[in-house]
Amino acid sequence: MSITEFASLQHYNTLALEARARALAQVCQSADLAAACAWARREGLPLVPLGQGSNIVLAQDLDALVVLMATRGVDILSDGSDEVLLRVAAGENWHELVQWALVKGLYGLENLALIPGTVGAAPVQNIGAYGVELASMIEAVHAHVIDDDTRLVLSRDDCAFGYRDSVFKHGLRDRVVITAVDLRLSRRPRLQLDYPALAQGLRSARVVSPTPIDVFNAVIRLRRSRLPDPAVQPNAGSFFLNPLVSMEQAEALAARFPALPMYAQTDGGIKLAAGWLIDFCGWKGYRNNNLGIHPQHALVLVNYGNDSGRQLLQLAETVAQSVADTFGVQLVIEPRVYGE
Repeated sequence: MSITEFASLQHYNTLALEARARALAQVCQSADLAAACAWARREGLPLVPLGQGSNIVLAQDLDALVVLMATRGVDILSDGSDEVLLRVAAGENWHELVQWALVKGLYGLENLALIPGTVGAAPVQNIGAYGVELASMIEAVHAHVIDDDTRLVLSRDDCAFGYRDSVFKHGLRDRVVITAVDLRLSRRPRLQLDYPALAQGLRSARVVSPTPIDVFNAVIRLRRSRLPDPAVQPNAGSFFLNPLVSMEQAEALAARFPALPMYAQTDGGIKLAAGWLIDFCGWKGYRNNNLGIHPQHALVLVNYGNDSGRQLLQLAETVAQSVADTFGVQLVIEPRVYGE
């Protein structure tokens, strides 16, 4: 394992924000991770794991050892007639895993196609799309404790998954590095087609009896039509979480804004469409000082050439305040902010 000091991170975050790490290392095997943790302890530096940087904002330089998780491998732990249990290394590309699973006749991940990032980053925010959350397929998450090099195996319940949430954002934040994820997939298609945009996408493609491949392709078409490619227009995907409100607050908002989309939750709460709120406030397509809001998706902040994470966060704060003033609803940033 080699360590580069005072390394630029601009090419390691999909927002293409300029920031430098006190040190940077690539982890390709478990021994590399242990060595990186030991080096960080000797230097008195925190250790920051990074996948493909698709859900982070670098507000300034990081006085830390940043480790790029590049471990690879997919192992079959058990193979039954109905289900297969996989162990996937943290550095595997998420979308490539979804493709691989479909080729192998393993189903369940197709709604999560084209989500950027790595397998190790996926449980942190419990990635979800088009009616499916990753938590429903996770059997266990394997992690390396930064301070003492012990290893943890967390069950699905241990991970405390919620909407874009997990224990890795709370009790285990900055304490562990995820090294592998165990996923239980089905050999029989169990399609999730309830999400309206997905159902409409399949109808538009004139798919009458969809297969998992049809769902996979429909999700890719939808994501490409709505979300800019970070390689062309640097972004971190959806920048704000869809807010959750009480039934009482939702009813009051519905009376004032009848067109506001609302989605009932199993706990009795209501999820609002953050993109709709931002669009209503007139932000879609906004652009100033090399920063802006995507013209087709109000949830996406785009970096058109700005180097400053602080300026991007200032724009996000202005947008959130506009929504709060109009609707009385607080928007929460989805990406992890480093260097605040």
